[in-house]
Formats: sequence, structure tokens, C-alpha cells
Amino acid sequence: MKFSDGCLADACASHRGSMELAESSAPSSCRELLCCLEDCHRCLLRGSPPALSAAQVAELLFSGVCGQVPGGQAEQSADAVWELTGFSVSLLGKICCWVSAQSLHGDSWAAILRLLLEHMDVMAQLVHHFRAEDQLISHLAAKTASECVFYLLSTSGTVSPAWQWTCVQAFSSSPPAPELDACLWSLTEVLKKLLRQSHPVLLGELVATFDCSLIALCCKLLPADGTEVSFSGRWGTTVCLLLDLLEVLTMAAVTRGGGVPLRSQRIPGLHSAALLTIVSSRSEYFVKKRILLLLKRFLLQKLGDDWSLEGVLSTARERRGPSADGRALAQSVLKAVADNWLQSVQVEHAVFFGGARRRQQNEGLKPDGTLLRAVSLVLLKSVELHFQTAAAGVDSRMEVNSYLGSLWTFLRRCNASQVEVTHPCSWISLLFGEQDDDLMEAASAFLSIFLSYRQCSGLEDFSILEEACASGCNPHCHFVLLLQSLSFDHSILLDFLISSETCFLEYFVRYLKYLQADWLGFTAACGHRTVPLADSHGSEPGEGLRPGGSAPTLEESSLGVGLRIVEYDSSDESGEETPDPNKQSESPTAVMGDVSSELKTKPSTSVVQSDQECPTAAALLEQGACDTLCRVVSCLSELRAVVTRLQTKKLFPYNPSSLLKLLAHIENYHQRSPPALSQK
Repeated sequence: MKFSDGCLADACASHRGSMELAESSAPSSCRELLCCLEDCHRCLLRGSPPALSAAQVAELLFSGVCGQVPGGQAEQSADAVWELTGFSVSLLGKICCWVSAQSLHGDSWAAILRLLLEHMDVMAQLVHHFRAEDQLISHLAAKTASECVFYLLSTSGTVSPAWQWTCVQAFSSSPPAPELDACLWSLTEVLKKLLRQSHPVLLGELVATFDCSLIALCCKLLPADGTEVSFSGRWGTTVCLLLDLLEVLTMAAVTRGGGVPLRSQRIPGLHSAALLTIVSSRSEYFVKKRILLLLKRFLLQKLGDDWSLEGVLSTARERRGPSADGRALAQSVLKAVADNWLQSVQVEHAVFFGGARRRQQNEGLKPDGTLLRAVSLVLLKSVELHFQTAAAGVDSRMEVNSYLGSLWTFLRRCNASQVEVTHPCSWISLLFGEQDDDLMEAASAFLSIFLSYRQCSGLEDFSILEEACASGCNPHCHFVLLLQSLSFDHSILLDFLISSETCFLEYFVRYLKYLQADWLGFTAACGHRTVPLADSHGSEPGEGLRPGGSAPTLEESSLGVGLRIVEYDSSDESGEETPDPNKQSESPTAVMGDVSSELKTKPSTSVVQSDQECPTAAALLEQGACDTLCRVVSCLSELRAVVTRLQTKKLFPYNPSSLLKLLAHIENYHQRSPPALSQK
């Protein structure tokens, strides 16, 4: 907010004469000074000017930030000084925030702020509190300093010299300490504010100011080849704050578009090996988890998803595409996996909002699903990028099989599934079923891997599907498992199509295009996911549904019939769901019993003879396969009908014409199928 030169001159004159106030009118204790500031706070909340002059309020507020009473002779208690300092710093931050947002009428508060920043050098006092041992005071000072720095940047384009010098010195030479933590948090907050307000020029200049010092800090905190880093003391907290800053810096480079990013904006790619080393080291578990989540968002190009940066994120998604740093990170991940990195990644038990749960008798604790999904997606996206950058004609199938095999071994070691998984394609539902956004990203990555795998293999369709099932990347199996996890409910698919929170639309269109080229493979997958798989111990179909048995079939996946990926009916905004009598309502055991009876009365020559073989046309004549195929096609037909209806009423958020054509083609393929496949 701007104010007139006359108002500022009056405020300065009042400041020069403020020392002439009668001593009786000045507060003489922390309690009196705090009461004066509380009166100012009430005026601020009402949006009215303070009762005192701008110079008087500025002097009182400056004294409070310093923790001193002007003219006070008696020694104040530590608790009183702590309360006064904390309240004064918070009040200053609120004034700065409201003036920046122009939510105050009149020039009084802006004049107070200008006096404090330009004539009293309150920033020097704020950065002095950065090194306070009291974490609350240090954090409040960092928060208020960030507000003041952003105000100066947005109004005058200048950076506070005291704040800049303190941060540069802390980044260049300070060991992990409260001051370094406060500087990291403060710079991160300022950069976020500049991102939200779309100040690309100021953002670039500010990043350039700290580029060298941040590189020095990363070299100090992150282990390089042949060097050791001490993981003791405050190192874990400092590294987590550094990771937040790295995410903002990388996001700033993505949103800027053209131009070469600075080195500090490329650290996730340049120092990827060091970050992976920390994950496999003896550092704190929460640090490993934060690193993996950062690498996951970096590879998925979802940096800043938790910051409420709607406009910025949409701009970044428009520039979606693998970067050189993303490819470098992918190569580092694959090299680490080839060197048995996964064997050294430790996974703890899942934690809850109340902390870690105590293990009850005969209760198996689940592993940390968040970390397992992060590790899996980091590896899957790395394999996908590896295929995209591989030279044309190079057969990378052996490498891919090795990477995916290492992942499945890692998941088994961590007890990621409560049942024995003998068909690797089931992992996608078992691992990602609780998070629909991760599930769609995994399905999309698997589809890309499979299509590249298929292109370089030169094998026939059924042969390539057999290899894909052995590696766990058969897209037909994944799609059928996805629909089964939704109980073949087209309304949830509609939610995914409309929502921008997942990449389902992109994945769905790509898969439907491939489905048209491999209809027989799709129908085979329907049979594969319905007929129970015999486990390695030769158990009968329908058995092996308990831990120690065979991999879960379509009806026996961990999600179960009728269970949604997300429980939409638990939302306050969701209507009550009415069960459809035409949809399957039997229990999984009953369903599998029916299939088992059918198989016993009618001998089958299904090729599902082992845990890695794909089905042939003989399996397609089974009643279970027909049922699954018809349910899938029925779900897609219902989806096409409702999307068409919404488009006719102009209620669909985008033009779905291409999608509707693809769905119509699927119905045509089904109608041209043999009668045994097209009838229930």
C-alpha cells in the first residue's frame, strides 16, 4: 500500500519528537508495554488507525521486538520478556501482511511499517532472533522477517541488507543450528510468496543472490563421493528444511520456462546420488522419507502440489516433459538399483496420527505404505524415462526385467502384501490401491514401459504379453484390476475423468488406443484375472486366498468387491449410494466357489498353469472370463452414455469427442466377438 509523502513526513516529524513525551505516559514495565501493544492489535483487527501516533506505535513496537521497555529501570523477568517479544514480533508480522494485502484503510499502519523498516532497522533485530535457542521465538522471527522482505520486494524491489547478509553467511559457513534453520525457512517462504504472486523477475534475481551460498550449503550437508557427513544433532531438521527449499527452487525454474536454470535449481538432479546415499544410510527415518517423496514429486513433475499454487501448477503442467535433470536422476536411480540399493532401504511399520501403534497379539503390523509407494514410483518413472531416452533399436528388455524383478523382491522383503503374490501384475492394486493419484501414475508408467518394451522386442502379441505378465507390467491386467477395485462402477470413472487431481484422462485415452490394437490380449487378461491361479504348492482353484496361498485373483485382490479406492460415500458432499441389483454382490469366497465348481464340472485347458504364463484362447471360453469381459464392457458403455448425456447438456468440462469415439470402438469390438464372449 502506498501513502502520501506528507503523511510520511508527519510521521517522521512525530518520530523525532516522540522522545519528548512525558515520562509518565511511557510504559515502565513489560506488562504496561504489552497492554499498549494489545490496544494497537485491537485497532488493527477493527481496521481502524491506532489511537497513538505512527511514531509512537513504531517506537513501542520496536522496543517490544527488542524485548526492552523504553525508560524502564527495573529488571524484567525472563517470562515477561519472552511474552513481550513473541507478541511484538507476531504483531509486526500481521501488520506487514495486512499492509501488503492492502486490507487496511488509511495510511497510519503503512507509515508505522515504513518507519520500522527504513528508520529503525527492525530487520536487524528480527534476524538477531534467528539464533535464539527458543524455537518459538526463532520461528516467529523468521516468519515476520519473511513478511517484511516480501513487502520490501513487492513495493520497492529491494532486499533487506540485514536479512540477505545473515542468510548468505548462514548458508556459507554455519553448521546446523537454529539460525541456519530460520534462514532456510525464511528464504523458502519468501520464494513461495513470489511464486504465488507471479513475480518472475524478482524471483530470478533473488535466487541468483543466494545461488553460490546454497551450492556451498548442499556440498556441506549432502554426502559426496568419498566424503562422510555427520548425521548427528540438528542435521535431520536442517536437511528437511533444505529439501523444502530445493523443491521451491526447482519449481521456480519450471515456471520460468525459457533460460538455463541456476545450479541451485538443479540440485535434485546434480546431487541425486548423494540423496540416494542418504536414503540407504543410517540417517533418521523421516529424512529418508522426505527425500523419497521429493524425488517422487520431481519425477512425476508434481512439485509444489501441497502449496495451494493453482495458477502456478497449471502453468508448470503445460510445460510437462522430462528435463535433463529428470533424466539424470533416473539414471542415478537405475544405477543404484543395479548396485543393490533397494536391499539397504529400510522400511518401518506404518504410523498413524497418534504415533506408532502398539502391536496387538496375533496382529501383523503393515509396513509404511507411503514410503513403499514412493520407492516404487521413483523406480517406475526412472525405468520409463530410461526407455524414452534409449537409442532406437536398442533392446532393453533384460534391463527392465531386472529392475522390476528387484522391485518385486524388495516389496516381498518388506511384507508389502498380506498374501503371497505369485502374479506380479497384482502388485499395482495391492500397493497403490489406497491412493488413487499414485495408482494412476503407476498405471501410466507401466503402460509406457510396456509400449516401449513391445516396440523393441519384435515378438508377437501373446509372447510379449507372457513376458509382460512375468514382469508385472501387462496393461490389460492392470486395467481390469482397476475396474474391479471400483466394482465396475462407471460413476467413479466419471469422477476421475472430471477431476484434475490425477492423470487418469491421459492414461485412459492411451490405454483405449492400445486396447483397439490388442483386443484378444485384453479378453485373455479378463480370463486371467477371473480364473484362480494355482500357487507353487499346487493348491486347488479357490484355495490360497489366505496368507501363504496364491496371488489374489480379480475378485480376491486386497481391495475386495465393493470397496472403492477412495471411500467417496464418506464425504459430506457425496450423496448416498444406492446398490445396483444388477451388479455383483456376492462375497469373494462365494464368487470363487462358483468358478471352482464350474471348473470341476467342465475341464479346462487354460494356460494359467503357472504363476508366469499368460492365458490362451481356450481360457476365453470359461464362464468366468465371459462374465468379467461383459462387466468391463458394460462399465465402459455406461460411462460413454453418461458422458454423452453430459456433453449434450453442455455440462462436461471439456470436449470428450475423441474419448467417446474410443469407447464406441470398444463396444463394437465386443459385439463382433464370438457369442460365448459377448453374452453373459
